[in-house]
Amino acid sequence: MVGTDPVEVDGRLTAGLLRCPGCAGRLVPWGHARSRSVREQHGRVRHRPRRSRCAGCSGTHVLLASSMLVRRADGVVVIGAALQAKAAGAGHRTIAVVAGRPAGTVRNWLRRFGRRAEALRVLFTAVLHALDPMAGRLTPTASVVGDALQALGAAAAAAGRLFGPRCPWQFAASASAGLLLGPVG
Repeated sequence: MVGTDPVEVDGRLTAGLLRCPGCAGRLVPWGHARSRSVREQHGRVRHRPRRSRCAGCSGTHVLLASSMLVRRADGVVVIGAALQAKAAGAGHRTIAVVAGRPAGTVRNWLRRFGRRAEALRVLFTAVLHALDPMAGRLTPTASVVGDALQALGAAAAAAGRLFGPRCPWQFAASASAGLLLGPVG
């Protein structure tokens, strides 16, 4: 996961500042991935992610923008708003109408996040304490989904204090390596 500015990402890649997630070797430019369309809050946005190759292990990687999630046609901000609405008590049909997405798509997001909620709670709690060792305990909510969202929000706030303001959902996409709604297990 990389930033959302393609010029900045290309500059970091060319300068050798990006590392392989597998072996920590230096990533070098290696063309582009296929162009894809992502549904954002205000319409579709075309992305053509950069592709890289590791100088160490020769593995190839698609550098996905932090506004996207792996294997999702919707942007992370849209999905995040649906997750927050669910935590506030809304049902998938209501959320789908507000988001302008099919009910089945929204139901899939909510179910997938629900199955990953405990692992994500653990991940974001660990990230929170890595970013802010003085952070206190998080107070449990009424659900594991609520606990995961609370840990995500606290970790995003800690990152904002350290590195400057950033969209919490883009932080979540980066911290989860794009797998906020990834496969379980």
